[in-house]
Amino acid sequence: MVQTKKIALYLVVVFVLYTIITSPAKAADMVQVGFEGISSAAQGVGQFMTELVN
Repeated sequence: MVQTKKIALYLVVVFVLYTIITSPAKAADMVQVGFEGISSAAQGVGQFMTELVN
C-alpha cells in the first residue's frame, strides 16, 4: 500500500512539473482558479458563521 502511494505521488509530481514546463500560462491559470475556489469557500464559511452568530 505504501508503494502505491509513493508511485501515485511521483506521478502527480511529474504531471505537475510537465504541465508547468510545457504550458506555464495554463498552469498559472489553474492555480488561480484553485485559489479563487478556496477563497470563495472561506468567504462562504465566514458568512455562515456570521449569520449563525446573529
